[in-house]
Amino acid sequence: MTTPKVLISDKMDPKAAQIFKERGIDVDVITGKTKDELIAMIGDYDGLAIRSATKVTADVLAAATKLKVVGRAGIGVDNVDIAEASKKGVVVMNTPFGNSITTAEHAIAMMFALARQIPEANALTQAGKWPKNDFMGVELTQKTLGLIGCGNIGSIVAERALGLKMKVVAFDPFLTPERAIELGVEKADLDTLLARADFITLHTPLTDQTRNVLSKENLAKTKKGVRIINCARGGLIDETALREALDSGHVAGAALDVFATEPPAADHPLFGAPNFICTPHLGASTDEAQVNVAIQVAEQISDYLLTGGITNALNVPSLSAEEAPKLRPYMSLAEKLGSLVGQLAHDNLNTISIEVEGAAAELNMKPITAAVLTGLMRRYSDSVNMVNAPHLARERGMDVREVRHDREGDYHTLIRVTVATSQGDRSVAGTLFSNNDPRLVEMFGIKVEADLAGDMLYIVNEDAPGFIGRIGGALGDAGLNIGTFHLGRRAAGGEAVLLLSLDSPMPEPLLWQICQLPGVKTVKGLKF
Repeated sequence: MTTPKVLISDKMDPKAAQIFKERGIDVDVITGKTKDELIAMIGDYDGLAIRSATKVTADVLAAATKLKVVGRAGIGVDNVDIAEASKKGVVVMNTPFGNSITTAEHAIAMMFALARQIPEANALTQAGKWPKNDFMGVELTQKTLGLIGCGNIGSIVAERALGLKMKVVAFDPFLTPERAIELGVEKADLDTLLARADFITLHTPLTDQTRNVLSKENLAKTKKGVRIINCARGGLIDETALREALDSGHVAGAALDVFATEPPAADHPLFGAPNFICTPHLGASTDEAQVNVAIQVAEQISDYLLTGGITNALNVPSLSAEEAPKLRPYMSLAEKLGSLVGQLAHDNLNTISIEVEGAAAELNMKPITAAVLTGLMRRYSDSVNMVNAPHLARERGMDVREVRHDREGDYHTLIRVTVATSQGDRSVAGTLFSNNDPRLVEMFGIKVEADLAGDMLYIVNEDAPGFIGRIGGALGDAGLNIGTFHLGRRAAGGEAVLLLSLDSPMPEPLLWQICQLPGVKTVKGLKF
């Protein structure tokens, strides 16, 4: 196995490079390169570790012919073209928990600074003045804090705010009522939050749905005298509209750690606004956070390159290093079943159902589904993998269904893959022998026990005496040796299925010759 190679392209705590070396991965630390310089070198690397400076664009990804994983030491991945990475089969990871406490604490600090006008009071005092009567702050106690986003960081802010005796109202479509009760917050819609909050803090990623969530219209819906804090992502607030609201006094103050464009221009509309304070994207800037995210990104990239473990991925199901060895034989079986139906189905496949039962029903199903799609989508692309297979399926409008059965079946574990075709549903099923050896056990309703490996010949024929001899003779005359022989049938004299493994590929003329044999209905060469 070739030793994986990783590039650290942004400034990062030295412990990241140390971890790569300790785990046997070659690592280069080359920072500050231009886009063209990065494109020139990226083709040598299997992994890329970045912060916010490196832009992983479509051009960079096109040049990254060996790249398997991009790891962002931090939360935001605005600088990575995730859609293009998915098409290329590159896993994109972040480290959402390494700087969570740090960012939450910065938001609380900004809220205090805003409530008590600390930056302005500090500047005037250090200038030799004593403006004791010029500043009148507000208490946080008993005020209502509106959280836009109540995920990992938002929930930490909520906990701290409740400790300050604030009331917390949260808007987050993914926040369940049970989780809201557990956190001690009130779940509300956005309009309700805007109307009630004395302070509003944002903790959501920047997406098409959240861009300008505090638009001019929504700022107008806020309570007069509201104070707004954003330590999440630039672009969540209409900055021009916020300046207007500060000038009019409708918004009493704003504190921003992030801007739509960073660094902001010297003539940014918010600079110089009344009761506006800002910091230069310091949410994750503590010694502890920088060490944590560097360690986490190095460990995550190493796990993926060495064991296949996937943690905190944004474009593929997570698969822990502990899960990977247990799931690997299931994923091998699933990929073979997907490949089988992909090679045998002639139609454009619009619907695929993946069912698991027995021991398989107790596992993380997402990697199994991704493996089925990987095998299936090889009919469309020879560069498909678990990352881009679901993307390719969505591109083709494929309806993918997952079904988990609690029932006890004939096998201790079973995966069934069914596709809808113009001739009706076509289903194959497989199990693991000794919990490790993938085996086909059913094919289009016919019981059969077969390995799926190498070059194979698939035949549907009428069950009649002499047929096996004719097949063996035709292959022998052509100099093809049979490795394994698997036969199944619906009933005596009915339709039978024959699967042969061959020691060499099946020549196309021989396929045509076998098609002419009496009783043969379908012949196809398969490859696994």
